[in-house]
Amino acid sequence: MTDAETLSSEDLAVSVSDDDLVVRATIDRPDRRNALNDGVIRGLSDVLEAADAGPTRVVVIRGAGGTFCSGGDLQEFPIGQGTQAYRENFGALSGLIERLQRTSALTVAAVEGHCLAGGLGLATACEFVLASDDASFGTPEVDVGLFPAQAMAPITRAATEKAALKLLFTGEHVDAAEAREMGLVTDVVAAEAFEADLESLVDTLAANSPVLIEMGKEAYYEQRDMDVASALAYLKEVIAMIAMSEDTEEGIDAFLTDREPDWRGR
Repeated sequence: MTDAETLSSEDLAVSVSDDDLVVRATIDRPDRRNALNDGVIRGLSDVLEAADAGPTRVVVIRGAGGTFCSGGDLQEFPIGQGTQAYRENFGALSGLIERLQRTSALTVAAVEGHCLAGGLGLATACEFVLASDDASFGTPEVDVGLFPAQAMAPITRAATEKAALKLLFTGEHVDAAEAREMGLVTDVVAAEAFEADLESLVDTLAANSPVLIEMGKEAYYEQRDMDVASALAYLKEVIAMIAMSEDTEEGIDAFLTDREPDWRGR
């Protein structure tokens, strides 16, 4: 069972559902607009590692105090400390973005308030981004002479090319509706319905077969950069393996007998 108390820290509040299928990680630095520091990044990485070690099917990431994340904490910026210090500082976020893709659970960014810079990279690295209609998005690094290089990787894989370029080079903020049009957001919901819609999405995802979640997510990222012929050849093998799982057998039987499936995870 995932130990929420062990995973929680002064920078990150973690809770686990009673059935251990859903882990919620809340960046808890509202006085810094939930900026990403070393504690947050390491904490989220630990959450994903714990999720992979247990039965977790969904990991939800959000921010405390009505805002998601304002990006990297400039108070921890290693000014004047040399090339290696910069590499280590920026490399932590790169590692987290990669970890989000590799983890076997589905990830959901629950976005309220500001979702900026590295925070936007964090959100778009998740499979699902649920946004409150009063949320705002942007990459304002250009305002301080930086470029959102690491955040660019997930952003440009979510947004259309021209929309991404405009966002990256202007630093402008866009509202949730425009972010959805750009491809950065899965769904936009009214602020007053945010919690209910979030729980509905999480419940829907967590009800899926764990075999389907893990193999389906891995297959999505593996085939994404393949040519069509290679992707189809690879995916033929994936569907064959999923079809031979006990979960598929259980799912089909449950459908035919009009009952809820009892997933076995194999």
